[in-house]
Amino acid sequence: MKDSVNVFLYIAIIFLGAIFTTIALWDYEDKIEELENQVKEQEHYIDSLIQCIDTLQWENEIFDQVEKDATFLLSALMMVESRNNDSAHAISEDAVGCLQIRKTMVDDVNRILKRQGKAYEFTYDDRWSRQKSIMMFEIYCDHYNLTEPEEIARCWNGGPRGMNKEATVYYWNKVQDHLDS
Repeated sequence: MKDSVNVFLYIAIIFLGAIFTTIALWDYEDKIEELENQVKEQEHYIDSLIQCIDTLQWENEIFDQVEKDATFLLSALMMVESRNNDSAHAISEDAVGCLQIRKTMVDDVNRILKRQGKAYEFTYDDRWSRQKSIMMFEIYCDHYNLTEPEEIARCWNGGPRGMNKEATVYYWNKVQDHLDS
């Protein structure tokens, strides 16, 4: 009888062990499934971050290209205006510096700055400074929302309505020649 009780206990222990093992396996399967779902969520999150990085890199490349294009355009304008000479002076027009800025341009830029509530003001002597000439150029282009190279060049040459003036086409062609070279 003792042997049959031992066998019964042995079978009961094996049976209970099998039940606990089965329950533990189900629990582990649930945990594995939960971890797999977390991994999938993280993969989606990582994919999303990679797309953000790709977008930022693409936008940065576009910004770099726009900045490079603007630099080339500004260089071309300086070549056409003054042969890139900060000391250039067209006495007949009183156009001064690398961008051949006239007094009326300084007045217009100062008017723009005043409208923007800025306390800063340019002087006519600032036309001799390359840095200040470029600042005036940027303020002018931003104010008149000039974005395309032809529009920028023709309006720089012919004023805010320069795109409407036939005389600025020749100027644009000269600038474009420098851009293309």
